[in-house]
This record gives sequence, structure tokens and C-alpha cells, in this order.
Amino acid sequence: MKLIVGLGNPGIEYQFTPHNLGFLAIDRIAGNLGVDVRNRQCRALTARAVIADQMVLLAKPETYMNLSGVSVRELVLGYEAKPESDLIVIQDELDFALGTLRIHTKRSSAGHNGIESIIGALGTQDFLRIRIGVAPEFKVSDGPGYLLAPMKKQDLEVVDGMLDTAEEAVKVILKDGPAAAMNRFNRKEPDE
Repeated sequence: MKLIVGLGNPGIEYQFTPHNLGFLAIDRIAGNLGVDVRNRQCRALTARAVIADQMVLLAKPETYMNLSGVSVRELVLGYEAKPESDLIVIQDELDFALGTLRIHTKRSSAGHNGIESIIGALGTQDFLRIRIGVAPEFKVSDGPGYLLAPMKKQDLEVVDGMLDTAEEAVKVILKDGPAAAMNRFNRKEPDE
């Protein structure tokens, strides 16, 4: 069983904030597969599905971002998953421009509290991450305030496309492997 975990904060007030792109990605994947992420287990909302002929568990931790590791650790233990091969975490990334997506593994948290919590709970950095850029065009001095504020309409339009890209990245990872996905999705655009 592959675990696909989207990071975010529960509650309607956080639904369309930059920090909830992981949750939004899980919702997009689930919606396109015709499943509802509503089963409660391991302190997360979950749904089972099949992607690229593999059984997966889609999960949205209900522990709030800064304690994501509590839920992820329970999921990993409960499903006897190996983080290095069975765990894919979808997260927002303030270090990347809005509209950017990168796939990484064996990296530090880069200051992301949800990832820091997962690394601490699992005792390893060796798990796959799909990092969705949320940085605005202007300089943000108040990162947490920006991350928890509702996104603007024009940003939501960009995010809509990024959610499709994140779903495609998950499919490529599961079908062709992480290296193929990194090769395809981590290429820099000519204007970068």
C-alpha cells in the first residue's frame, strides 16, 4: 500500500489558503477517482483508491500542519509502510514561485513545519515530496500570515492547474518511478 499524504490544516477557514495545497491536491485526486476522503483513521481523513494499478491510501492529517508527523507516523506504522518507498507527501513550498512544482527526496525540511514534524516523527528525511510553489511575486515578510490567508482569485486559477500537475506527478511516480517523475517534472522552464 502506497501512502499519499497531503499536508494542510483542517477547518473551512483554511481550505483555500496556500498552506493547504496538499489537502487540495488530495481532494483533486480523490475527486477524479470518484472516492471521498472521509474515513477517519490514524488521526487523518483517508480514502482507498487504485492509481497506476497500485493500491493507495489518500490521507489528509487532522493534526494541523505543525503536528503532521503524529498522523503520518501512525499511518506508516499502521500500514507497515516503508517511508523511503511507500510514502509520498504533497506540500506547499514558500521557496518556489506560485505555479512551480518539484519532486524531491532525502531533503531537509527547508523550514516547513509540517515536513519538520514528519522528519522528527519518522526519524528520516528519506521520503518522496511533491513541493508545490506558493511564493507570491512580491516579497513576503510575514510568511505564516500569507500562508494562512485566503488565496486571491488569480492565484486560485494558477493553483487549479498545479493541482492537475500534482495529480499527474503522482501517477508518473507510481507508474514509472520517482526518477522518471523527477526527470519529467523538475526540468526548469526557459524563463526560470
